Amino acid sequence: METTQSTSKKTKINLDFKDSKYATGRRKTSIAKVWLKKGTGKIYVNGKLFDQYFVSENHKMQITRPFEIINQATDYDVRCSVTGGGHTGQAGAMVHGISKALVMFDANHKITLKTENLTTRDPRAVERKKPGRRKARRSFQFSKR
Repeated sequence: METTQSTSKKTKINLDFKDSKYATGRRKTSIAKVWLKKGTGKIYVNGKLFDQYFVSENHKMQITRPFEIINQATDYDVRCSVTGGGHTGQAGAMVHGISKALVMFDANHKITLKTENLTTRDPRAVERKKPGRRKARRSFQFSKR
């Protein structure tokens, strides 16, 4: 009795990011590790092109916004590893990380990106549920009779 093993090959994108800048971006519970280098404008998220990873047009516009603000949309390549949260939080974490990495490349971008609040971490997060309540602030329904 012979068993045949079929191995599925994953296509791993081999990216050379030796001369790159690294920054970490955070939003809600999402953490984005971002490597940025001079290139042709390709953005990879978790091994996929960001068009394949993020389906919403709003998220795609949000991620490319830091490059459009500094008028260098196709001058940098991005490799990003994102964990935690949902797509909206992950997109926000990527924007934060990309902005911080852009400031490392050129300190002149800091003023422009800071006025747009892209280098500032958004501290808003989900409030925890309290004991004796239904949600964080919502009480159980009161019935007089």
